[in-house]
Amino acid sequence: MQIMDELNVQIVDKLNGDIENLSLRLRGFIKDQVSGFKKKGVVMGVSGGIDSAVALTLCVRELGKDNVYGLLLPEKESAPSSKTLGAEVCESLGVAYEEVSISPILKSLDIYDKKEQIIKRTCPEYDSGIHKTSLVLPDFLNQGLLNVPYIKLIKDGEEVAKYRLKAKDYLELIGLQNVKQRSRMIVQYMYAEKMNYAVCGTTNKTEMVLGQFVKYGDGGVDIEPLADCYKTQVYALAKYLNVNEAIIQRPPSADTWSHYTSDQDFYWRMPIHIMDQLLYAWEHELPVEVIEKNTELSRETILKAQRHIDRIKDTTEYVRAVPPICYVGK
Repeated sequence: MQIMDELNVQIVDKLNGDIENLSLRLRGFIKDQVSGFKKKGVVMGVSGGIDSAVALTLCVRELGKDNVYGLLLPEKESAPSSKTLGAEVCESLGVAYEEVSISPILKSLDIYDKKEQIIKRTCPEYDSGIHKTSLVLPDFLNQGLLNVPYIKLIKDGEEVAKYRLKAKDYLELIGLQNVKQRSRMIVQYMYAEKMNYAVCGTTNKTEMVLGQFVKYGDGGVDIEPLADCYKTQVYALAKYLNVNEAIIQRPPSADTWSHYTSDQDFYWRMPIHIMDQLLYAWEHELPVEVIEKNTELSRETILKAQRHIDRIKDTTEYVRAVPPICYVGK
């Protein structure tokens, strides 16, 4: 009987079960942590994405709007909708907020010019006046374990060229892009310390397991209320909390490229409902038969996907790890 019950597991139902109780538990966590830190409230970067909207709503419901402060932290390459949707969610909740552009920080470090030099080396016809750019990886379900990054050039909303990146250039680009998240966190802590507030993070469990956050950037926070909630659960919470439908429908993105690039295009390489079911099955050691039934993927594709996920987790272990300490004794 136990084997039959296991084979009949509906993973999405497990993920989306009892969202009301989940919401209450998250609110209790926020209250306990802020109180434990002896802080008056929370500061949060509001991106116009679903994670920050859900975290902001939970904080407001538990701490009250007067104890939550939102920061809109755009830069030159941010999508205009990020600022618009971020402001709308703050205003709908009655949260005081402020816009602080991080472009001056990035310009002072020559981030934009260095990035353009790499793109010009890679894409001969690139013209910053007419092209937007995006960094993508091949779709896993169609192209398997191939893990080659490409720069896409977009003109008037249409892809006009795609170039493979050299490993050295890819690593440099990632380093440059990650300065954006780290700059945002500098600003958040500046405000948090001035107000005696805690910095609230927005990383969800899917991102946490895969290391999909920037060390000392969006990972450098005081509390992470969503870090044990898969992205699928965040969507369910958004529905329950009546988050703006435009935010729910918006494809998740780090929003660090001039052409809006979704996490599916660059990081997950597969739809989020597939990724979350694979991660849930891994966490609960479910047999392949259950994954086949839930995802409708072939056994061969599932085994390849599991190897893909294992590789991501292995290569991003350092992001999740506490810095090693050499204990020398007395």
